[in-house]
Amino acid sequence: MEAPSAPPSPPQQRAHTGPVYPGQVPITAGSPVKRQRRWSVVALCVVLAVVCALGASAAVTSAGHRVDVLAVAQDVPAGQKLTSTDVVVAAVSADPALRPVKATEKGSVIGQRTAVDLRAGQLLTSSDLSAGGGLGDNEATVGVAVKRGQAPDGLAPGQKVLAVTTPAAGQKVTGTPTTVAATVVTVGQPDATGTEVVTLAVLADGTTGPALAAQAALGQVVLVRQPLSGS
Repeated sequence: MEAPSAPPSPPQQRAHTGPVYPGQVPITAGSPVKRQRRWSVVALCVVLAVVCALGASAAVTSAGHRVDVLAVAQDVPAGQKLTSTDVVVAAVSADPALRPVKATEKGSVIGQRTAVDLRAGQLLTSSDLSAGGGLGDNEATVGVAVKRGQAPDGLAPGQKVLAVTTPAAGQKVTGTPTTVAATVVTVGQPDATGTEVVTLAVLADGTTGPALAAQAALGQVVLVRQPLSGS
């Protein structure tokens, strides 16, 4: 009996050494350079994701940081003393662009007089209060409507001015004009003709305020800004 023959050996694969023809894809090993490049891209994406997550977390934390400040509880006209019922504590997000009075400073602002009209709901700032406590108890306010050329540009609350009485139309200037020392309380927005109302604080002696108001009603008042103290 013949011994069974051994199974045929599998065909040997030979490396392709000849030219590559169209449609024929040579078998090659993967490139280590490409594999490293893919891992670099993956690592970069992970780093960017972490950075974005940290930035979003910081933004949420910043937006959630709130501080207690003072807000106006009710309308308060210019020149009035601020009372404890005029302000309330409000929590707002911290913002460098906002500079409201902190709630811890409430005791120092109560009793000060307002430099401008306050509206309910607005945040209270230090510029809303007259320098040095504002109007004194011996002062009165007078509104003077001035046209273009009757007041210097850049008038602001707290500035010292002289209210100068001018002659009526057609009259000549004779002697020294009457002047009244005053402090600017508020400066209104100019209307279509350029006229703006400036509220002045003057001595409340019973005659200065009424006399100035009468001249202002005739349009015979010009404002002259005084130099800063100490200059």
